[in-house]
Amino acid sequence: MSSTAAKPRSSSTIRACTVSRDVQSFDLLIEDMEAILGESWGDLTFATALQYFDQPEAKTLEFLTIALDDEDEANMAQVQAIIQRARAENVQVILIAEELKPIVLHRLLRLGAADFVPYPLPDGALREAIERLQAPVAPFGPGGAPAGTGPGKTGTVLAVHPLAGGAGATTFAVNLAWELASLGEEGKPLSVCLLDLDLQTGSVSTYLDLARSEKVYEMLSNTAMMDRDFFFSTLQTFHEKLKVLTSAADMLPLDLITPDDIERIIALARANFDFVVIDMPGTVIQWTETVLNAAEHYYAMMELDMRSAQNALRLVRALKAEGLAVDKLRYVLNRAPRFTDLSGKSRARRMAESLDISFALQLPDGTAQVTQANDHGLPLAEVAAKNPLLKEIRKFAQTLDEARKQQARAAA
Repeated sequence: MSSTAAKPRSSSTIRACTVSRDVQSFDLLIEDMEAILGESWGDLTFATALQYFDQPEAKTLEFLTIALDDEDEANMAQVQAIIQRARAENVQVILIAEELKPIVLHRLLRLGAADFVPYPLPDGALREAIERLQAPVAPFGPGGAPAGTGPGKTGTVLAVHPLAGGAGATTFAVNLAWELASLGEEGKPLSVCLLDLDLQTGSVSTYLDLARSEKVYEMLSNTAMMDRDFFFSTLQTFHEKLKVLTSAADMLPLDLITPDDIERIIALARANFDFVVIDMPGTVIQWTETVLNAAEHYYAMMELDMRSAQNALRLVRALKAEGLAVDKLRYVLNRAPRFTDLSGKSRARRMAESLDISFALQLPDGTAQVTQANDHGLPLAEVAAKNPLLKEIRKFAQTLDEARKQQARAAA
């Protein structure tokens, strides 16, 4: 193969090309391209790729595989121009990346790269990426669920949003999801999915002792190609009951995903689970509205202090300024005063009155047992079965399940 003309080694037409600084640095890519495409591919350098689009042979191109490593950051201007030209010519782009910074990958995917595969290439990963490019996108059915991708459930979506650091949102989300997953009739447990959408400081994986997977970043970067199988392969299972989407291994930009991405993820989760619990970042971002609209209830976690009160007011003002429904907000007071703490209960009542809100749930202090459970990567039920916080979350989970059953009976 010639790196300037991208000619195949036989009379076959060129269906694809590799683009790299030096394709010999990516020997596994060469092997996979030959195994998948035989003789009908060529290779180009960054300098020759744009010129190649002007040649007649380029009319048969279906996709490019652009191979990059950490030495290619100086070539980003050329790479970006190649991706933009490829998209203009209706040619798909797969990124093959080795030790490339997430922010660089994010920028290239935003420009129009269709998929991303890490290097060294996992077995079958390139073939799967090519098949995703060639597969028709599943149409969305009623309620935004991808048609034919799930058992037809319309799961209840519950989002948890911290109004201050350390307010206990992730602890609440993790234990609520676990308690829901532990409910259900004998032989017919509830199916529950926990989504950690805090892309930067998400700690669901820590609280459940689950590994952070590169597949999460791959899925978030390209939800347009996501189907049910890909979605489920990204989820991890905790104790054979709870399906979990952890945050990625690296800290990612919050705008890595768009409202459309979030809508696809939630639609797939709703179509396959009875309950979907979402652990949200503390920041209000572009796709917060998408989650708010999809959620049955949006739980704002707060404490009995001034920072929580001020942030509650700011959240309501932000939502009202955008014309968003604030009636889905449910305020949860964590570390609430005990029954005998009359002074504390009076403070909680005055806070609710001054903010013009009501507390949907008041959770007691779980004491040091909460930290112990989180550090051991286990739900409270596995560490401290008689913990007062656990008892309240369990009762709340049962209330949610009963409401789901009543809705199902009403719809029947």
